[in-house]
Amino acid sequence: MAADAGLPLPEAASAASSRKAANSPEPAISEAASISPADLRRRFLHHHEHVVGSALSTVSRYRAATQHLDDFSTKSGKHDISRLNVPKFVKYLRTIEVAPNGHPNTTKRKLRDKGIKFILETSRSMFRFGQQHGHLSRTLPNPFREFGLSKLAIRDSKAVFVFDPDQELAFFRNTDPWGFPIHIMLAKTGLRPGELTHTLIEDVDLTGGWLHVRSKSDLGWTTKTGRERQVPLVNELVTLLKRVIGQRRSGPLFVRARINSRSPPALAGHRAELTRIADTRLRTASETKAREISRREQDRILRTIWRDTGAVCVDRIRSSFIRIADRTGLHATCTKSWRHTFCTLLQEANVDPLVRQQTLGHAPTVPGTGALGMTGVYTHTTPDFQKREIERAVRLRPHSLELIDHSVANNPRD
Repeated sequence: MAADAGLPLPEAASAASSRKAANSPEPAISEAASISPADLRRRFLHHHEHVVGSALSTVSRYRAATQHLDDFSTKSGKHDISRLNVPKFVKYLRTIEVAPNGHPNTTKRKLRDKGIKFILETSRSMFRFGQQHGHLSRTLPNPFREFGLSKLAIRDSKAVFVFDPDQELAFFRNTDPWGFPIHIMLAKTGLRPGELTHTLIEDVDLTGGWLHVRSKSDLGWTTKTGRERQVPLVNELVTLLKRVIGQRRSGPLFVRARINSRSPPALAGHRAELTRIADTRLRTASETKAREISRREQDRILRTIWRDTGAVCVDRIRSSFIRIADRTGLHATCTKSWRHTFCTLLQEANVDPLVRQQTLGHAPTVPGTGALGMTGVYTHTTPDFQKREIERAVRLRPHSLELIDHSVANNPRD
């Protein structure tokens, strides 16, 4: 994802205005003064986290990307960002090793071209931020723009794994009873893993056959694009979810493997009740510290709500996916393969483009219009049509759906 695309939307500024008093931005320095990458980086990250209220995950990506620039500046002795030698910086980036996806226990490897490009795009945005806020002269050429990022070749990108029908069937046959409903839900709905782990039972309409993807900012989670949507469920998935939910009436749709009627989660309740508990924990933390707690502290506290409800961790789904794929003899290493496979299935079924956009929740190409631009503004899709289109595509692979009946029969409700 390009760093430019992650820059704050205008409406984000108003959402963060209430935090400005407690986290006031640092005063701008003279345009004539030089500034080090470390100082500009600190101001850039402060602006995103405390002024415009960018998602903490976005701030973390910016922090990791710009850390490389800070390290290079220190090692090369170049403490004026306007005098930075970008080609030498790129050469430096090609020599360092990182842990993929930030996982500390994984084997380190060289940065991929796509990662290098993201670092440069973020650095370019940071330089532009400096000019826009008076930390750098507007007359200075942006060295990262001058470098010509568009010409940076992506030669070592990881191949996208898309399941064919036989591979999909083999994968599901090797899946354990806990992982089967999770992975087949990802495969047959196109949901992102984080969307599935933050789905509550009350977000599912088993009578109508719909799953509602809803942001839950009161519980510390929002959808990737800020867009909410509804996803059709074929009858087999409805039957499967009835078995997954069992006698539960509230809480996460999917819970950790050890959670059951004999070992219930520490917390239970509908969203309103969970929000009340979250508010209490936040208030208690603030009173204990005798100050307003930071966004990161809030995030850590809200994560405990999901943990105590027994919600599944995305990393747990990822490790399950890798283990099953390895057992099946497939070179698939990322759960995103399910979303790619689902998108491919919609393409093979010639599903209406607007239905694809609505079902997958893709970000609009032009803000306020939708993935189809102005065409999407003037085109409207009924729920019945969306459901028919998606079901027609999903049923192109009937054998994996047949496995659901087998799973339900052999794994009765808890």
